[in-house]
Amino acid sequence: MAKTPFLSLQLLTVVCYLCFACLLLPVWSLTVETQALLKFKSQLKDPSGVLGSWKDSMDAPCQFYGVTCDPVSGRVTNISLDNKSLSGEISSSVSVLESLTTLWLPSNPISGKLPRELSHCINLKVLNVTGNKMVGAIPDLSMLRNLVILDVSINYFSGRFPSWVVNLTGLVSLGLGMNDYVEADIPEGIGNLKNLTWLFLANCNLTGEIPESIFDLKELQTLDISRNKISGIFPRSISKLRKLFKIELYENNLTGEVPPELASLTLLQEFDISANQMYGELPEEIGNLKNLIVFQIYMNNFSGKFPSGFGDMRNLFAFSIYGNSFSGEFPENLGRYSPLDNIDISENQFSGSFPRFLCEKRKLKALLALSNNFSGEVPNSYNECKTLERLRINKNSLSGKIPEGLWALPNVGMIDFGNNDFTGGISPGIESSISLNQLVLANNRFSGDLPSGIGKLTKLERLVLSNNNFSGKIPSEIRGLRQLSSLHLEANSLTGSIPKEMGDCSRLVDLNLAWNSLTGSIPRSFSRLSFLNSLNLSRNKLTGLIPDYLKTLKLSSIDLSDNQMSGSVPADLLRMGGDKAFLGNEELCLDQNLKTLMNSGLSVCVERHGQKALLKSKSVVFCVIASFLVLLLAGLLFLSYKNFKLHEADIKNNLDGEKEIDPKWKLASFHQMDIDADEICNLEEDNLIGSGGTGKVYRLDLKKKGEEYGEAKDIVYWVSTHLNDRENVLKVLDDEVASESNQEDMIKVLKIAVLCASKLPTLRPSMRDVVKMLVDADPCTYRSPDICSEKTGKVLL
Repeated sequence: MAKTPFLSLQLLTVVCYLCFACLLLPVWSLTVETQALLKFKSQLKDPSGVLGSWKDSMDAPCQFYGVTCDPVSGRVTNISLDNKSLSGEISSSVSVLESLTTLWLPSNPISGKLPRELSHCINLKVLNVTGNKMVGAIPDLSMLRNLVILDVSINYFSGRFPSWVVNLTGLVSLGLGMNDYVEADIPEGIGNLKNLTWLFLANCNLTGEIPESIFDLKELQTLDISRNKISGIFPRSISKLRKLFKIELYENNLTGEVPPELASLTLLQEFDISANQMYGELPEEIGNLKNLIVFQIYMNNFSGKFPSGFGDMRNLFAFSIYGNSFSGEFPENLGRYSPLDNIDISENQFSGSFPRFLCEKRKLKALLALSNNFSGEVPNSYNECKTLERLRINKNSLSGKIPEGLWALPNVGMIDFGNNDFTGGISPGIESSISLNQLVLANNRFSGDLPSGIGKLTKLERLVLSNNNFSGKIPSEIRGLRQLSSLHLEANSLTGSIPKEMGDCSRLVDLNLAWNSLTGSIPRSFSRLSFLNSLNLSRNKLTGLIPDYLKTLKLSSIDLSDNQMSGSVPADLLRMGGDKAFLGNEELCLDQNLKTLMNSGLSVCVERHGQKALLKSKSVVFCVIASFLVLLLAGLLFLSYKNFKLHEADIKNNLDGEKEIDPKWKLASFHQMDIDADEICNLEEDNLIGSGGTGKVYRLDLKKKGEEYGEAKDIVYWVSTHLNDRENVLKVLDDEVASESNQEDMIKVLKIAVLCASKLPTLRPSMRDVVKMLVDADPCTYRSPDICSEKTGKVLL
């Protein structure tokens, strides 16, 4: 019984200690979490100062901006800092936050690796770092079995595809796309994620076929596996995913036909299988997908008639089927009931009348229907389509006049009516198209004068009116086109002189006025066209001399043939354009020395009486000046000789009979030469040319000859004339470098170099072409590759 008080005292001590510890534990925990967050902050750069409230204080960390705490325990549960311009790295200190359920950091330029220590945050439900600059392999986070949202897409992650995600069976949203993983198949276990509603696997080097298990994801609403290397036939089993409203499978290697079962996905709003290898006719049942907003199947091999049911759709917004082989008439009512924003039906074989209702809701921004077989007139229903920003109906069989309203579109950037059979003129209303950047009317039967209002299109960069029946004068108001870089008016019936105001179009690069009836001389204002690269004034009635300033411009191409010009042809221009550029001008000629040098077919300039008299008077003046210079030169030579003798005597006296030691030699060479030492060490007085204050000058006859490429030739021209056959090509190569092992590579590079030095920029390959040619070019083939083909992108230009 004596021990009872002592035991009671011990028990009381323990209870007090535990109570004290319980009171102290939250404070200790808050201090630890505060320090963890401050370390988290220290590894981030915060240019906007959004983390300014993150300071060590009694109220921390629940008062930190973007931090949420549990109302009972006070522990950190949520960090949300999306789109705050934060850079730097994510600190591993975040693993200390044991109650953390959400780490939300999307749309920041955060770099570095995703911390492996995140796997310790076992209560984490949401992890979102999409849209950052994170690198390295994604660590195994399969321990985070409470995750509901995992989004690491749109970063620079590499390494193996994170197939461990198939163990996170609670996931609702999974985003792994737009990273640079090692090529891999979609894991078969993806079907384990039964709760998944959003799956984003775009652009992450996936191969193989779509696993059948993916169609067990009955809750799936968004399926995006676009921009990969997925192959196989388009899966019929996709019809099992009845809750799908978005299918993105574009830019893969899928084949086969679109199955009729697709029509059972009645909730489908967005469907994009563009840029695959699919074929066949679209099932008519597809037209029953009344909820479609986006429908894109461009760049496949579909054919046949297009389903008429699309004409009854009420929600269609974006519609793109270009680059297929659809034929027959286009669905008459398409667009009549739907708020179309853009439509591209180009590069098909549609025929019949042009669709009438594409802009019925007055919301259409892009109408692209080029390269089809539409005929008849453009319907007047487009007169009020003021929302248009891009209008291209090039390469059809359309005729008649353009509706008046289509000339006056305040928002349009490009109008392309080229390659049809349109008639009528350009409406004066064109001046209302103040946003117009490109106007293409080539290869039609347009006529009439060019309206002066065209000068108000101050944003116009490209004006192509070639091969029509336009007449009258080129309006002087063209001076207003200060951004114009390409002007093509060739093959029309334009008259009058070239307006001097055209010189105000200072950004012109490409100018073609050929095949008209223009008169007068080339305006002197052309000297201000400092960017001009190509000039074609051929087949007109131009007179006068060829202006000297033309040779100072940056021309790569010139054609003045078939005019009535006179006088001599400047040598630089002749080298540039050759004979063909000046033929058909009877009064044009060449100086005698240029005629011999260039072996030209143009006649030699004949001196006239007035010219002889002028030359005679000039000769008299020349003789007087020459006589004076001869006397002056003789005096200078006498003084130099006298100084030389005095200098020679001084040297002889100073050396007391010893052999004269030459001063320091100075060698100035303007060509690379091979010189032997004995050629400059044994010079005698017979080699002396003269001497002066800077020393003596000697003449040196070299034993070896220097690879000269002729007078009046540039090196590119000289090399290009030696590419006719292999024997000549080998002569171009440097003997000291070329060997049997590297001749082929040298030839390959030489060919590409000549292409890159072509006079016309349009003939020069792009950097991508150059790289491809360096890899693929055949050295044994001596002809230029076709670099004019253009690959079609996702948006047709």
